[in-house]
Amino acid sequence: MAERYRTVAERAEARFEVQGSEFVGRVAPVETVAEAEAFVADVREAYADATHNVPAYRVRASPFREYSSDDGEPSGSAGKPVLNVLQQREIENVVAVVTRYYGGTNLGVGGLARAYGRAVKDGVDAAGVVESVPHEHFTVTVEYDDSGSVRSLLESADVEFEADYEAEVTFAVRVPSEDGAGLRDRIRSATSGRATIDADAGR
Repeated sequence: MAERYRTVAERAEARFEVQGSEFVGRVAPVETVAEAEAFVADVREAYADATHNVPAYRVRASPFREYSSDDGEPSGSAGKPVLNVLQQREIENVVAVVTRYYGGTNLGVGGLARAYGRAVKDGVDAAGVVESVPHEHFTVTVEYDDSGSVRSLLESADVEFEADYEAEVTFAVRVPSEDGAGLRDRIRSATSGRATIDADAGR
């Protein structure tokens, strides 16, 4: 059995004000460092008018990756409190960004740490925490004649997938890592080896 871990169920956000400053905590489930960094970049771009966008993430990579930044706030007042919440909740494959719009009153290191920590706690509460197992991704490309049997196989296996019907049919599949090899073997058998399988596609 693959090792289970805790993560957030979905993307969510929470917002509140402290002495005029608005804090918005955003959290999202991710599976790679690249996904986490893309989420941080997206938030920074979308809320570039904010005073600070403070990121932190914990990703099950090899080796395990943890990251946080104060993004211009006093050292230790923002990034570490955000990361601490993720550590205390024992959640992984998660990214958080807390956006702050400065309200004119300095909160001090302690006040900032409490506000940034609360933003992530509220965001995690809004998202919900679930247990998951490691997943992997691959694509399957087949001619139209084989697409029905591949779709039926994926549906019966109850895995997540998206189908793209163009000159050929491409299925982007997300499957628990412990089931990936067996599923690929079944696809090869079902298509008499005609399927082109690209493991770990786009990761």
